[in-house]
Amino acid sequence: MSSFESAEKPEKPSLVKRALALLILVAVVALFAKIAIGFVMMIFWIVVAVAAVIAVLWALKTLL
Repeated sequence: MSSFESAEKPEKPSLVKRALALLILVAVVALFAKIAIGFVMMIFWIVVAVAAVIAVLWALKTLL
């Protein structure tokens, strides 16, 4: 009977395994957040650089 009872109730992972799984999930989420923020910052700095070039060209055109 004990094998039948254990078949119905699957064992839960140990607390250490659950903590490790949570730690891995947090690390992966943090990594993806860092990548996403880096991508947004890259786009922002490209836009800033293009705006600076346009501003310099406009200033040169106005002065010369």
